[in-house]
Amino acid sequence: MITMKKGGFRYSRENWIFRNLSLSVGEGEILSILGPNGKGKTTLLKTIQGVLPLSEGSMLRGGSVGYVPQIAAVSFGYTVLDMVVMGRSRHIGLFSSPGKHDFSACRACLERLGLETLAERPFRTLSGGERQMVLIARALASECRCLVLDEPASALDFRNQNTMLRTLQSLRDEGMTVIMSTHVPHHANVISDRALLLFSPEEHLFGDCEDVLVDENLRRLYGADVRRISFSSGGRGYSAVVPLFS
Repeated sequence: MITMKKGGFRYSRENWIFRNLSLSVGEGEILSILGPNGKGKTTLLKTIQGVLPLSEGSMLRGGSVGYVPQIAAVSFGYTVLDMVVMGRSRHIGLFSSPGKHDFSACRACLERLGLETLAERPFRTLSGGERQMVLIARALASECRCLVLDEPASALDFRNQNTMLRTLQSLRDEGMTVIMSTHVPHHANVISDRALLLFSPEEHLFGDCEDVLVDENLRRLYGADVRRISFSSGGRGYSAVVPLFS
């Protein structure tokens, strides 16, 4: 679905953000991208979307891409439903208005995320977490084949984090490709099939989560003591990735 071969991007001749990066993620798979602040996660996501062209290498996209940014500020009094309807733009002809089907599809996306009661609320009156969930609904309304999210849990409380992760799992199970950046290794551990660790512009590690999200790699990535632990509860086995504070 998404394949990059020896990809690189730079803003200037010497300022490489990433280089010689290869990755692939197929239909029905989730890829999580992890790295400290300033390591190029957002820039990489923009090249995956096609907003920024690669400076070198190649990119293959097998379908349309929907994007969920970290934050969204609006200057006008758009309602939540208005914001989600914007995701239908690729399905609405030039100089045309959204029709009954478009509004129905958008309300279904809001309902899927438990946001149907917010449909008529002004978007700018919502909390940061509520806005983030609305932006996910907007991307889903585009009927994309690949969903790209930039730190989708950054403003969410535990309940909404759980809703978001379950939603991404459900989309994966329906065959959608999901690519997200995150500062929470545990989220990658819980739902992702593959992980990409960004250490430096030319040092990165891509592979199955079981192989990549190990203690040694995470400690080196964050410069902190991070552990992957296993435990049982209610007769079920679980694993989690947690920082250790001294």
